[in-house]
Amino acid sequence: MRGCRRGADGGFVTAESAIVLPVLVMFAMALVWGLLVVAAQIQCVDAARTGARAAARQDPADAVLRVAREAAPRGARVTVGREGDQVRVVVVAKPPALHGLPFEVREEAVAAAEETVGAGR
Repeated sequence: MRGCRRGADGGFVTAESAIVLPVLVMFAMALVWGLLVVAAQIQCVDAARTGARAAARQDPADAVLRVAREAAPRGARVTVGREGDQVRVVVVAKPPALHGLPFEVREEAVAAAEETVGAGR
C-alpha cells in the first residue's frame, strides 16, 4: 500500500491532541465563567441604580429592597442607607458557578433624595 505508510511519527497527532484538547476545554470554561461574572456585575449595576432611584423617590424601605433584589443576581445582598440628603444602595453578589472562590462583584449607587432637590433655590 503506497498511500497508507505508517512511520515513526504516526502517534504524534494523538499525543498532541491529548495535550491540547484539555487546554482548549479549560480555556473555553474560563471564557464562559468570565462572561458570567460580567453579566453578574451588570445586574449589580442595574440593581443598585434601580434601588437608588426608588429610595430617592422616598418609596418605603421594603419596596426599595424588593425592587433592588428583583434586578440583582440571585442571592445578592442589598444594603440601603442614607447620608444627609443622599441615599446609597450597595449590591454585593457572588458570581454564578465556582462558588468556592473568594470573589464577589459589588456595585454602589448614590442619588439625591427628591425632597432635597431644588431646596436651595
